[in-house]
Amino acid sequence: MFNNKNIFISGGTGSFGNRFIEVVVKKYKPKKIIVYSRDEYKQYIMQKKYPANKFPFMRFLLGDVRDLERLKLAMNNVDYVIHAAALKQVPSAEYNPMEYVKTNINGAENIIQASIFQKVSKVIALSTDKAANPINLYGATKLASDKIFVAANNIVGKIKTSFSVVRYGNVAGSRGSVQQLFNDLIKNNEKHLPITDKRMTRFWITLDKGVDFVIKSFLRMKGGEIFVPKIPSIKITDLAKAIGPNKKTKIIGVRSGEKIHEVMCPQESAHLTLNFKDHYVIYPSNSDKKTFYVKNSIGEKGKKVKMDFEYSSDKNKDFLSVAEIKKLNDSL
Repeated sequence: MFNNKNIFISGGTGSFGNRFIEVVVKKYKPKKIIVYSRDEYKQYIMQKKYPANKFPFMRFLLGDVRDLERLKLAMNNVDYVIHAAALKQVPSAEYNPMEYVKTNINGAENIIQASIFQKVSKVIALSTDKAANPINLYGATKLASDKIFVAANNIVGKIKTSFSVVRYGNVAGSRGSVQQLFNDLIKNNEKHLPITDKRMTRFWITLDKGVDFVIKSFLRMKGGEIFVPKIPSIKITDLAKAIGPNKKTKIIGVRSGEKIHEVMCPQESAHLTLNFKDHYVIYPSNSDKKTFYVKNSIGEKGKKVKMDFEYSSDKNKDFLSVAEIKKLNDSL
């Protein structure tokens, strides 16, 4: 799919961008990969990994998703866009709300406008379980972003740009994750691992599975879908046992804007949700072509879920055991 194509990834120096590029370079022969981010040091590190003499198709462009004109220039002749740039820390968002609005909402609109301007073929925006029934500002900005990307399909006119969203949960081992925090505390010989609430559960996905799901979503998409993978959940107490079996835990209380459990397919969207073999699809609420989404672009068929259906981390049928979490943590 990506052979001889130009690919643009915003926030390309992040955890997802690094792994996505590794996979694309290994499996495909792209014409060009454009890494767009605002961190020149991370770009410098990535440039050393992909030197121009060995990877002539790599391009590194400094820029911010808040800058529409820069995005228009950066997307020249681009075929596929992955929008991974975002401000993501839940507590930080509560104290710096307008910065999150500027990046996560205004930045999303800029990606859309630049993509339409340059007649990009397909665009996928990365989202989060925190965008479903949000109680914190970060989740609210990502919900707004999701809505904007879905609605963008209504304004393309004769231009054949398609927009979809991929929504998934916590990424194992990603920067800033609780898994990374626990590992760092153990390395520093801390006596306790902090637990916000013993009841807490989270969806859990590996970076490789996240990348694979995004690539499959490019193949599956028609435009307007929110793709949700079927992934396991974990209990935060099991995560602590797996990483620090000999460490005591300390209850510190729920952080600002934090949920006890996460949701990826809200019950309020059950009438718009389709069940596929390894994922769910939430199709647009204003769509007059509901049967259009039952069969995706590679021929897979979905079925309507029950009206009381909700895909939440605490009611998930698939939970990782302590041993499975430990094995996953040791592999990272």
